[in-house]
Amino acid sequence: MPLDSSGGGRRRSVNVLGGVLEPCSHDPVTGFYRDGCCNTGPEDVGSHTVCAVMTEDFLRFSRARGNDLSTPVPAFGFPGLKPGDRWCLCAPRWQEALAADAAPRVVLRATEAGALEYCALEDLKRHAAAPED
Repeated sequence: MPLDSSGGGRRRSVNVLGGVLEPCSHDPVTGFYRDGCCNTGPEDVGSHTVCAVMTEDFLRFSRARGNDLSTPVPAFGFPGLKPGDRWCLCAPRWQEALAADAAPRVVLRATEAGALEYCALEDLKRHAAAPED
């Protein structure tokens, strides 16, 4: 598999559909590597691989689980998320939200194949976002 163009020797990421991983969001900038994509690597122990479209329901769920994604944290350059924003979620957290009926929609072409270690492709497809999301 070819190396990506960003350097660092990481392999080019593949999405859950088998194609080249597309960007998730540059506004706000997301991704474990803050490159706008749900790329992953050995240092990403949380598997930030699911590109999801935030909903109020999911943001409440995440806050209740101890991960407040809504409140800005200026010291880390984090603007806080709002419904409609795209964000690279930890695959296990998305799976947990699915079990709690709070899973947000997924942008399949921007969801890294590593998510399949935690999430079934059928579940991700059932929660696929509309192409314009």
